Amino acid sequence: MADRPSPPRLVDVAKAAGVSLATASRAMTGSTGVSPQLAAHVQAVASEVGYVANSHARALAGGQASMVGLIVHDVGDPYFGEIARGVLRATESRGYLALISQTEREPLAELARIRALRAHRVGCIVLAGSGYVEAGTEADIAAEVRSFTAAGGRVAVIGRHHLPVDAVLPDNAAGGSTLMRHLLELGHRRVGVVGGPANLTTVEDRLAGLRVAVGAAGLDWRAVPVEHGDFTREGGAAATARLMSARPDVTAVVALNDPMAVGALSWLLNSGRRVPEEISVAGFDDVPVAQDVYPGLTTVRLPMVGMGRQALELVLKPRAARPRRRRTGHELVVRASTAPPPG
Repeated sequence: MADRPSPPRLVDVAKAAGVSLATASRAMTGSTGVSPQLAAHVQAVASEVGYVANSHARALAGGQASMVGLIVHDVGDPYFGEIARGVLRATESRGYLALISQTEREPLAELARIRALRAHRVGCIVLAGSGYVEAGTEADIAAEVRSFTAAGGRVAVIGRHHLPVDAVLPDNAAGGSTLMRHLLELGHRRVGVVGGPANLTTVEDRLAGLRVAVGAAGLDWRAVPVEHGDFTREGGAAATARLMSARPDVTAVVALNDPMAVGALSWLLNSGRRVPEEISVAGFDDVPVAQDVYPGLTTVRLPMVGMGRQALELVLKPRAARPRRRRTGHELVVRASTAPPPG
């Protein structure tokens, strides 16, 4: 039998990154004396060569699993802020320390963060945020997760379908149906949608819910314009601008998360459109700012803090024979941003 290739060592990372062994060590452990740019370069090289520090295996063997890693798409997104609040409340009550990092919805960054957490002796990881429509996009992440759990680590995810671990699944499709039914019952028939990146399962699921409600009303989903953009306030404003340029006759805009809805509100009001007298706007998630904008935002409420708490509880449980699934509910919160169409 041929000898298996030895796993990459830190010296291999240093050589590939063009730095000294000491610099590579400081970059991988987050020590002082290395610029953030250089640390990011070394960590990226480590991810490329598949380096994982042996400290993870030593930590698991020694029972040092008092740290929980939380990986989110964007720490500036209120959705993830609420999830993090749920995780942190649960870790503090149990005497755990949480390490938080973000990926900006880049699969390679997710892979790098998982490996970095393993290197920092983290025994449990919560991965929060949408998965990807193409399961192959997550193939390397799935392999890393399997390696981690085979070594004794624990992983739970929020809002992901394809990874073979415990999951908390928000009520995205049903929430989308509820939101669209609300607008249809108000009398809207020319509805436009602004959504996040089309490669995310969260976007696909929420669109599927909207589509079900449209079909149930005997309408043609193909007549509903959809503009994709970043899941941000700026992304919502830009997508709304494109939507209104292409379809100025729409009487309601559905944004697939609240930051996009706030961006849509801002663009419409700055363009002289009256909300909701001329055009209604609805969002998704019910982040804290949704009730503070003017007019208050109609949206679908998800139990974001509870989702974080549930994921933490799952990741601290012993591994089950089959991955567990915890599905949330949802609630329609009607505020002042939606009303019957004009005329």
